[in-house]
Amino acid sequence: MSQTARGERLLQVCSSEAMGRRGSDEHASAATPRLAIDRPARQLLRLRLSGTWRVTEALPEVTVVRREIDAEHPDQLVFDTTDLKAWDSAVVAFSARALAIASETGVSVDRSGLPHGVQRLLALAEANPKRAETTAKHPASLLERIGTRALAQAKNAVRVLSFVGEVSVAFGKFLIGKAKLRPRDVFLEMELTGAQALGIVGLVATLVGLIIAFISAVQLQSFGATVYVANLVGVAMIRELGALMAAIVVAGRTGASFAAELGTMRVTQEIDALTTLGLSPIEFLVVPRMLAVTLMLPLLCVYADLLGVVGGALVGIGIMHIAPRIYIDQTINAVTSTDLFGGLIKATTYGFLIGAAGCFQGLQSGRTAAAVGKAATSAVVAGIVLVIAACGAYAVLFYRLGI
Repeated sequence: MSQTARGERLLQVCSSEAMGRRGSDEHASAATPRLAIDRPARQLLRLRLSGTWRVTEALPEVTVVRREIDAEHPDQLVFDTTDLKAWDSAVVAFSARALAIASETGVSVDRSGLPHGVQRLLALAEANPKRAETTAKHPASLLERIGTRALAQAKNAVRVLSFVGEVSVAFGKFLIGKAKLRPRDVFLEMELTGAQALGIVGLVATLVGLIIAFISAVQLQSFGATVYVANLVGVAMIRELGALMAAIVVAGRTGASFAAELGTMRVTQEIDALTTLGLSPIEFLVVPRMLAVTLMLPLLCVYADLLGVVGGALVGIGIMHIAPRIYIDQTINAVTSTDLFGGLIKATTYGFLIGAAGCFQGLQSGRTAAAVGKAATSAVVAGIVLVIAACGAYAVLFYRLGI
């Protein structure tokens, strides 16, 4: 090959390499993310996005948008993305910050120039409201706190009266055989309330009988009247403490269970489903539970009375060395049928109150797990308070009647 031909070939190669480098530079320049700001109209500011906008690239700062808005004071901000080659969340973040700047400065925004996907993502982000900022509140005055508490108590009183009325109507339907409930539910609740509570009721009643016997023996020994331990234990257990101890145990065990069950049904919308089906939650859920605890507590009372007397006998016979025959005779002579039936009447009332308190708190429970726990706690507290209040009322009534 001649020297001239070799020179022409070398010139062609160098020209090709130069053209390739120039094309590569032009392609890189086209892919670079760029932001241009112009004013196609007097009160219009346009943001022109071009190139490839990705989070891995060096993106334009959004602060230039604020500077232009502060300098030009436009009425509207528009976007132009016709030269945008590719994009990811970088465009969404830039657009969101530009929208926030426009909102702060009172400039309206036309988003139609943005890609459709960016518009949808911005709308989705704005659909999630920001959490309201907590502001320091001045403490309420004493009068305001009293008024708030009074209104809350008034609303609660209305709910209680409404519940009492609904329960009364439901029990009326039950007595005439028109209540919509399943008899097997009543028997199931009777088993859960009565048979499964025998162990804890028996333990508590026995210990209470032991305690009363020890306390009374210490005082009676100074008078040489230890034999009357049997009288004190028998009267105290059968007249008052048997029913009271059984009721407190059932309030803590069954009352909380009722509230938790009904509260969970509210959370899972089972009560709403019953209402939709035309079934009254009071008739279908509350009446079987209240009926079961009302019927079973007198039986638990008799069981507690018996074990309480046995607990006292363990002390009187085993420690105070009272003859078994004498102890039994003293107990029989001290306790009357009035004491026994009075205790059973009290136990029936206690059972009704415990069932009502548990069911009421369960039906009034909120729809969260914490609300169900709070309802169970409130049911126990309300049940015990009602039982103690009823015990005091019966004590006054029996005293007035001379019983």
